Amino acid sequence: MMNPIVAAFKEKIGKNATDSISPLMRWLNPTLIEAEEGHLVFSHTVREEMTNPMHILHGGITAAIMDDAIGATVYSLNNSNAYTTVNLAVDYFSTAKAGDTLLAEAEIVKKGKQIMNAQCTVWNHDKSRIIAKGHSNLIRTKLAL
Repeated sequence: MMNPIVAAFKEKIGKNATDSISPLMRWLNPTLIEAEEGHLVFSHTVREEMTNPMHILHGGITAAIMDDAIGATVYSLNNSNAYTTVNLAVDYFSTAKAGDTLLAEAEIVKKGKQIMNAQCTVWNHDKSRIIAKGHSNLIRTKLAL
């Protein structure tokens, strides 16, 4: 039997995030490409307001893309409690500019009783170039979902 959260994600494949419960995801407005429990892939179009004065994707936006993709991937596990980010470490490898399409692939590495580890890789449109790679630890909260 399929996890109901994953089933809901699968229904959103090919659609943008204008109806997301996350205000940040609505602003980033990715399109969901793949959805499995513990593994999601989003497509993002870099907009001008996502760039820095050098006209390349701002590193903070790259980190936000990762954090949001990881958060959605944690949500795909259909946990009874919410998790929040403890840390997010990002390595930047290449640039992107307005109009570029990026893929953000997030997956759960390990789920413990209290701490979860996840990673996200941001690629260019055809996965021939890594833009950035990050990993995060998240902690289980008392907030019930």
